[in-house]
Amino acid sequence: MTEPLLAARPADTEPEPEPDAAEVSGLWTDAWRQLRRRPLFWVASVIILVLLVMAFFPSLFTSIDPRATDLAGSGSEPGPDAIFGRDLQGHDVFARAVYGAGPTLAVGVLATLGTVLVGALAGLLGGFRGGWQDSLLSRFAEIFAGLPFVLGGIVILTTFNPPGQPVPESRLIFQVVTTITVLSWPIAMRIMRAATITAKQQDYVKAARALGAGPLRIVFRHILPNTLAPVLVYATIQLGAFIGAEATLSFLGIGLKDPVVSWGVMIAESQDRVAQIPHAILFPAGFLVVTVLAFVMLGDAVRDALDPRGR
Repeated sequence: MTEPLLAARPADTEPEPEPDAAEVSGLWTDAWRQLRRRPLFWVASVIILVLLVMAFFPSLFTSIDPRATDLAGSGSEPGPDAIFGRDLQGHDVFARAVYGAGPTLAVGVLATLGTVLVGALAGLLGGFRGGWQDSLLSRFAEIFAGLPFVLGGIVILTTFNPPGQPVPESRLIFQVVTTITVLSWPIAMRIMRAATITAKQQDYVKAARALGAGPLRIVFRHILPNTLAPVLVYATIQLGAFIGAEATLSFLGIGLKDPVVSWGVMIAESQDRVAQIPHAILFPAGFLVVTVLAFVMLGDAVRDALDPRGR
């Protein structure tokens, strides 16, 4: 009885090869494939790469001291000696714009990291534990979410940094980063909380719990990797928004201040002489707009790549 069955299989038939693990594309691999096909992603990436090089190695773009003054050339228009002209104090606008990329991007990146870390941890804890812990964290987040950003920034920064008191550069950056983080983390918490509640109801989490996996293993092994996508999209878009927030606070005189060189500080220093020295405010404002747009474009591209419904 067994011979016909054995004869039915050709002798030279080989078993089908198992799929290569490298060819099995997950969410992130598929998202990268989608990103590589988007010109918007490459344009934004090139702009951001140039800005990062400018922030870390400003001497590659200019050899002029951004704090050096030339009162004889105060307010001079763009020319061979100063391609972006000079501001009221005689500073080279191009040199200050180049060196201003460092503090501006530092505030944006650090504020984004702080917001995502605080908000993601709170949302992960509340969404996974549920019950009174989730309710307590949600009510606490609503307190900060209800604060207007500008008003909250004025209250926090003027409390810890009274006007007229000199403050070191590192402390100024820390204060601005902390203020933005305190006022922005509830949004990241809501995104992570919603993603965690959805993830913990999936079959792979129930199977891990049934097999005896502990809470920490379930959270960091199964839930966290599957909830990072929406938070990553939020962080990419908000990084540009936080750069704009730094400029807003500096423009109001409560953010970064001299001797810190940032685009927001340059705009604040030139606001009273826009009619007489327009180039002193147009060039840093242009750098700021291009940077914010680059991060927003990058965030849009990442969002479309990670959202299968948008394809």
